[in-house]
Amino acid sequence: MDLRLSGKVAVVTGASKGIGLAVTQALAAEGVNVVAVARGITSALTDLAPQVHPVAVDLTTADGPASAVDRAVSRFGGLDILVNNVGAVRPRLNGFLSVTDDDWIQGLTVNLLAAVRTTRAALPHLIDRGSASIVTVSSVNAFLPDPTIIDYCAGKAALTNFCKALSKEVGPQGVRVNTVSPGPVSTSLWLGDDGVAATVAKAAGGTPEDVARSAVAQSATGRFSLPQEVADLVLLLASDRTANVTGSDFVIDGGLVQTL
Repeated sequence: MDLRLSGKVAVVTGASKGIGLAVTQALAAEGVNVVAVARGITSALTDLAPQVHPVAVDLTTADGPASAVDRAVSRFGGLDILVNNVGAVRPRLNGFLSVTDDDWIQGLTVNLLAAVRTTRAALPHLIDRGSASIVTVSSVNAFLPDPTIIDYCAGKAALTNFCKALSKEVGPQGVRVNTVSPGPVSTSLWLGDDGVAATVAKAAGGTPEDVARSAVAQSATGRFSLPQEVADLVLLLASDRTANVTGSDFVIDGGLVQTL
């Protein structure tokens, strides 16, 4: 299927690894000019030049998101696609009372405010195009609350709600807004040395492999999603092949969520 994305301009946040890197690679393969935003620039991004223009920005700062969007528009003259992907999770294994104000602020900043600020900076440029798309990577934890990641769940729930609300405002202006909610994905966030599986295993005993197996044991497919599989879904939603799809959330979790 031709997604008709060639020549468009995209900003991808959290682009240096995991889902963000997979989305960046997939967009570049479709002929999209991508501004890949990350705190640190890796060879995985620089190797994609000239299709991909890496930008080193800390998106948790108040002016970082606007700076990234400004650099994208300055380089390519406009913007067609925004992929809000940046996010982070830290297991809170000592219970709710151990989660400080600073923990809450840090979690909500990276999982909610970074996307809000980036969207605010990008929206005028997206509206100027007359037909544009915002795809935000949320999580199944937006509606599957887990006390061990309580601030992450709250941030993702707010993020999905924000995107749904925004879709109603900007749809008449030609901007579609959708979210993708992955379950466990085989990225460093889950499987890295300091990822969720390793952190939980260290605290509770067992091995990271045991924790990872348990995380997907109730899914229909019995495995983690791949970053490339999430990227494929993001690209479809970013393209005009889904031109009348907005305000929707798409779950990719191998059948983990069992409710309608």
